[in-house]
Amino acid sequence: MNTKRHKIVRLTLSYFVIITMIAIILYPVLWIVGSSFNPGNSLSGSSMFPKEATLKHYKELFDLQSSDYLIWYWNTLKICIVTMALSVTLVSFTAYSFSRYRFVGRKNGLMTFLILQMIPNFAALIAIYVLAALTNLLDTHLALILVYTGGAIPMNTYLMKGYLDTIPRELDESARMDGAGHLRIFWQVIMPLAKPIIAVVALFTFITPFTDFILARILLRSEENYTLAVGLYQIVAKQFGNEFTLFAAGSVLIAIPISILFLALQRYFVTGLTAGGIKG
Repeated sequence: MNTKRHKIVRLTLSYFVIITMIAIILYPVLWIVGSSFNPGNSLSGSSMFPKEATLKHYKELFDLQSSDYLIWYWNTLKICIVTMALSVTLVSFTAYSFSRYRFVGRKNGLMTFLILQMIPNFAALIAIYVLAALTNLLDTHLALILVYTGGAIPMNTYLMKGYLDTIPRELDESARMDGAGHLRIFWQVIMPLAKPIIAVVALFTFITPFTDFILARILLRSEENYTLAVGLYQIVAKQFGNEFTLFAAGSVLIAIPISILFLALQRYFVTGLTAGGIKG
C-alpha cells in the first residue's frame, strides 16, 4: 500500500508541475491572441475571451493602403529564408571540417568559436554599424543577412560538430575504399545521417530574424525595408501611438511561418532522438 500511495503522490505532483508549466506558457499566448480580437485599441480593456470579437485589426494589417505590414512580412521572410539557407550550408561545411579533419589551428579555431558564441551580436553594434556604412550596406537587407549568418556560425558549428562526432568514422573509410571523394562522402554519406541536427540549425537560424529587433533597428532606415520587429514597434512607438491591439494581431501572425517550419521538421527531431538513443 505504501508503494502504491507513493506512486499516486509522485504521479499527482508530476501532473501538477506539468499543468502549472502549461498554464504559465499558455496564459500570455492566449491573452495576446484574445487581445488581437478585441474591438478597441487599448490593452487595458482587453480580455482573453472577448465578448465582441472582431477581425478588424487583421483586415487593417492586410490593407496595403493603410499598413505596410505585408511588406514588412515579406522582408522578414526573405531575410529568414536566405539566412537559413546560407547558415545551414556554411555551418555544415565548417562543422564537417572540424569533425573529420585534423589541421593546423583546429583547436585554436574551436576555442575562438567557443569565445565568439559567448559574445552577443549587439555587443558589437558600433562596429557593425561602421562596417555597414563603409561598405554602403546601411538600410539594406543584405547587411542583416550577413550579420545573422555570421553570428549563427560559431554556436551552430559547435552544435553540429558534436552531432557529427557521433557518426562512426568507419562509414567514411568504407566510402573512401569504394572510391568516393571528400565531397561525395560529405554529401551522400554524412549529410543524410545529419538531417536531425540540420533541422535544428535551420529552425534556429530561421527564428532569429523574426525575433531580433536591435540589429534591424540600427541598420534599417526606411519603412519599406523594415522587418516585422521594427515595423510593429513603430506602430506603438510613434506619436500618439496606442494601437496595441493592432500590435497584438501582428504579433500573432508572426507565429505562423515558425509553426509551419517546426511541424515540417518535427519528424527529423524525432528521428534524431531515436538515433541518439540507439547510439547511446
